[in-house]
Amino acid sequence: MKKTQPTVKPVHKPVFANGDDIQIPVFTLLKPDGTVYAGAGPISLDKPTARRIYRAMLYTRVLDERMLAAQRQGRLSFYMQCTGEEAAVIGSTAALDAADMIMAQYREQGALAYRGFTTDEFMDQLFGNERDPAHGRQMPIHYGSKDLHYLTISSPLATQIPQATGYAYGQKLAGNGNCTLTIFGEGAASEGDFHAALNMASVHKVPVIFLCRNNGYAISTPVTEQFAGDGIAARAFGYRMQSIRVDGNDILAVFEATREARRLAVEENEPVLIEAMTYRLAAHSSSDDPSGYRSKKEEESWHRKDPLRRMQRWLIERDWWHEEEERELTESLRREVLETMKQAEKRRPPALETLVTDVYTETPPLLREQLDELEAHIRRHPDAYPKSAPWMDEAPAGRAGHPQAAHSEEGGA
Repeated sequence: MKKTQPTVKPVHKPVFANGDDIQIPVFTLLKPDGTVYAGAGPISLDKPTARRIYRAMLYTRVLDERMLAAQRQGRLSFYMQCTGEEAAVIGSTAALDAADMIMAQYREQGALAYRGFTTDEFMDQLFGNERDPAHGRQMPIHYGSKDLHYLTISSPLATQIPQATGYAYGQKLAGNGNCTLTIFGEGAASEGDFHAALNMASVHKVPVIFLCRNNGYAISTPVTEQFAGDGIAARAFGYRMQSIRVDGNDILAVFEATREARRLAVEENEPVLIEAMTYRLAAHSSSDDPSGYRSKKEEESWHRKDPLRRMQRWLIERDWWHEEEERELTESLRREVLETMKQAEKRRPPALETLVTDVYTETPPLLREQLDELEAHIRRHPDAYPKSAPWMDEAPAGRAGHPQAAHSEEGGA
């Protein structure tokens, strides 16, 4: 799609513009009561996809409830919920191809649930046990999956946004017909990384979709104290980028908007910015108390717009879902999450040797020396290291680059 610059006549007196003449509407299809607006455009969401989406939304809600409770019980150090934002996360994921890359922030577990991340995989990461692919090096909820095309989460805000642009540039060069979706909050859009990413994407015309979950707060800072402009969608105009604002609690609108955004990105190499207007019904994290910065009345008004209930009503009205089915599934999911959690928290921690693996093919001598010193220290003070000491002599060996394997090859240890 070739663009031409509009012809603008010169003026002979100062004329200033602040963008107030541009009004960005909110794209929505589904009312809070689950009925479709009169005059709404065609809905392409079919029954199998709709049921898969709703199951992922329900699973994510159950997972969040159980794991926050586990954190409160002292069984988990930290947790962040997706509650209230499931439609924005899962609806956008469902509109992608399975091989499209997702680079998320830290509240997008629903995307992984939709793509097939198992409860075992969630729990192993959350508890950082021996089966955690990151060997316990990450905080809880910092998931990643190469098989599911989901980049491992990074704590610093907005770092994934320019990475998405770069990855999408590679996709463009490869010509594989895929795109990258990066998800972030409106607070992250205040970082310089956001602007650098949009500018680079627009200049190089790469297949990337920027999805901003505008939930009204950057932890405790409301949007009124974050920016003076018209939200996040309007920022795309500064980079001559396609943009749309969507009801982030409306699964149909999110799905359709992302579906069209993907077409623009893949077929026309047009980067797109989507602003999903939503609300986190839970606290920012397990360390946060939202009662200090928002009212119960405000929260109650958004509970009436709950994306889960809205989609449920739509499905039931179409006879694609039934309340009895939901009760059975909810109970089944609760049992699955609870039983899997109990198993995961009993597993031993990652082997001590993993502190020095995964970077070098062969562990450098200096790192092996440091590991030897650490092992000797733990052996002298086993009571101070109850999670490591019992397993030191049972760590797996023989892996390429593994310290024990290296010692064995040299006839030492």
